[in-house]
Amino acid sequence: MSDMSALPKLRKKRRSLSQTLEALLSEDISAGRLRGGEQLPTETAIMLEHGVSRTVVREAMSRLQACGVVETRHGVGTFVRGSTLSLGPLLDPATMDIIADSLAIMELRVGLEVEAAGLAAQRRTPDQLKEMRALLDRLKHAEVLADELAVLDFQFHLKIAEATGNPYIGDTLRNLGSVIVPRSRLDSARLFHDDPLSYEQRIHDEHERIYEAIQGQNVENARSAMRLHLDDSRVHLHQVHEQNQVRE
Repeated sequence: MSDMSALPKLRKKRRSLSQTLEALLSEDISAGRLRGGEQLPTETAIMLEHGVSRTVVREAMSRLQACGVVETRHGVGTFVRGSTLSLGPLLDPATMDIIADSLAIMELRVGLEVEAAGLAAQRRTPDQLKEMRALLDRLKHAEVLADELAVLDFQFHLKIAEATGNPYIGDTLRNLGSVIVPRSRLDSARLFHDDPLSYEQRIHDEHERIYEAIQGQNVENARSAMRLHLDDSRVHLHQVHEQNQVRE
């Protein structure tokens, strides 16, 4: 379909088309119709929905990437990095300190666990896969208490580290303990402006993508899924921290 047949809300010049498409997609993300960690429709699907060319779609995606709103993973697709934050109450100094500490830990985790996921995809054993699957299944159970969720979350990531076959990676996570999981110290659902069930579902979906890539021994997809999972929390915590610093 040509640009000239675009929907009336999209103007006719390519620059205006890409800017308007960018605004429409941003609105979907801000309104929660596209959530953090969720994969965007394909280029073809967006072209058909909005009646624009592939060039327009790519220009709009480039703008969203430049703003840090979405992230494209080669061979996988484009994913929402995190929805636009609405300003909540000013956080207390103790919570701000925990957020700052959590950000430092997240930086360490990105450097360590992205590579660990790739190694796990290469080296995991059938028994290790079963243990990961059992942990994910347990995380889905509604009766699991909040404190146990953080422990199970940590154990899932530790199991991936152990599946690398590199004892130093596993020992590093084991020594840090469940403190590496933000929700063990923070009300992450509230910070993400999610209801608890939606937050848990999003985390579970991200864990499933990591598991599926490791199960399929897809090294690059495992790294990408882990980076997206960790970056989503890291970027959001950074935004919360920056916004509260500005308002102090």
